[in-house]
Amino acid sequence: MDNVIRSRTPAARAGRLLLQAVLVVAALWYLLPLAVMVLTSLKPLDEIGAGSLLTLPEHPTLAPWLKAWGSACTGMRCEGVSGYFWNSFAIVIPAVIIATLIGALNGYALTKWRFRGAELLFALMLFGCFIPFQVILLPMAQTLGWLGLSSSRAGLVLVHVVFGIAFTTLFFRNFYVSIPDELVAAAKLDGAGFFRIFWRILLPVSKPIIVVSVIWQFTQIWNDFLFGVAFSGHDTQPVTVALNNLVNTSTGVKEYNVDMAAAMIAALPTLLVYVLAGKYFVRGLTAGSVKG
Repeated sequence: MDNVIRSRTPAARAGRLLLQAVLVVAALWYLLPLAVMVLTSLKPLDEIGAGSLLTLPEHPTLAPWLKAWGSACTGMRCEGVSGYFWNSFAIVIPAVIIATLIGALNGYALTKWRFRGAELLFALMLFGCFIPFQVILLPMAQTLGWLGLSSSRAGLVLVHVVFGIAFTTLFFRNFYVSIPDELVAAAKLDGAGFFRIFWRILLPVSKPIIVVSVIWQFTQIWNDFLFGVAFSGHDTQPVTVALNNLVNTSTGVKEYNVDMAAAMIAALPTLLVYVLAGKYFVRGLTAGSVKG
């Protein structure tokens, strides 16, 4: 009761209002670059040089977006970013699904079917989260060559799955620790095996951490540039590589509105993922923080 009374005092209300004001200012400052990108992408080219970055477009147009999507030049090709956009989806979707499934199985095996050396194996996999990407560029390129997957979408999927397994295993292992071992023990007594327990007991309660894994992997893979530029071919490049090529390709006047429109197109999927599922990401991260 005392806490409730104190929270209603003028000092407490003033402190709360000050905190909210600081958060609003911080949010607006953080969103300022996004606002500049959107406004610039909707302006004709002559308005960009005439006004400031935050000037509202006098004659809004979607022409820069249409050009960025279908006819902007990315190097020697002038086909926009549309093909590369779908390339990214063709890489992201299978990589996310495979890495999440393998991570779930690893986390399940490391927590509910413990074996000798399990902790060491987990420590080694955890170490994989901290290996710089640049360290493995040459070994990975050689491996893809041996497998016949160089410059292919399948090769990029394999690269992202290999790097994603360390993170997804960490997520699922920490989540499954909070699930009582008695559930698995009871299922074993009833004759259920490894995969049946996983599909019938563990996986149905794993929705929060699956959301975390999917959002994390989707964002990491979609925004990747290094692996995309190193391991893709001309026809299999992701949208991040195409965006870099578009920004660095110019004939005549630099079209900043087209560049900004292309950047917004490349960023839209990850923005939508976080806007629509951001709260579930936070819930999933905290779901396994307390052992039940």
